[in-house]
Amino acid sequence: MKWIAIPVVLFASALGFSQADNNSRDTKPEILVKQHEPPMLGIHWTREFQASRARTKSANMTYHGGKIMTTAVTQAIFWGTSWGSYTGDKITGMDSWYYGFTNSNYAKTSDEYTGTNGTVAPATSHLGHIIDTSAASGGNSTSAILAEVCKVVTPDTSGNGYYAVYTDLPRGNANYCAWHSAGTCGGMPVQFAFFWKLDGDAGCDPQDTTTGHSQGLAALANVSGHELSEARTDPASPGAWYDSSGAENGDKCAWTFNVPSVTFAANSTKWKIQGEWSNNAYTSGTGYPNSSGQRGCLDGH
Repeated sequence: MKWIAIPVVLFASALGFSQADNNSRDTKPEILVKQHEPPMLGIHWTREFQASRARTKSANMTYHGGKIMTTAVTQAIFWGTSWGSYTGDKITGMDSWYYGFTNSNYAKTSDEYTGTNGTVAPATSHLGHIIDTSAASGGNSTSAILAEVCKVVTPDTSGNGYYAVYTDLPRGNANYCAWHSAGTCGGMPVQFAFFWKLDGDAGCDPQDTTTGHSQGLAALANVSGHELSEARTDPASPGAWYDSSGAENGDKCAWTFNVPSVTFAANSTKWKIQGEWSNNAYTSGTGYPNSSGQRGCLDGH
């Protein structure tokens, strides 16, 4: 049985100590648990926590020998008791986000990256959403979120299935907004991601004032761009593209916005959304700066 580093954040609420940096590539693990728990990858930290841990990272990402996602077959899972009576814009809005993502200039910000199985391509397909009104689990256990995915979906047989789990649970004291991970359902590889309920959550708010989306939808849209882009370029062990401190393309441009909104041409929807790191843009000097001043972020506007 393999030893897997489990982030200390998983235990912080119960044990009462402060949450530490839980990107397993970023620091030495403080707690080791001998169990089959998929790692949290590409953790989207809150604005405040991101700022507190800001430091100059190595610029370009390097390749670590793994696969990428040549495409993505996406499906949204809205999990929690309140989704059954929900009447706001988040369910229809996130479907619109995923339908619009395919072949967008934003999707193309990741198409320079290759892996053992080919090259990231901008074409994706969306299967719509599933609503599960059973009580949701929080994001501190990746295996619990994977179990929910395996319960409600039939995994795409290509192995390119990406399942985004949107819960109705507020973030509370957790210092992250979302993360992605990978596992298997019945032996079929799946990518999956977890998202807190971000309504009224200043720490995860992109401060969208132009698109007309509700604050809760705008927050989910921004973190969804972060997680899907990372899953496509660094989906699973042994990993594909990240820098020397473990930061993936979404991490390197987190909480930086180049324009008020980005348009998804497939359905003409507009979103305030962070850029994604491009090695090519950094090398050529054509990107906008991240929080460390490194000019490698692209948003496809």
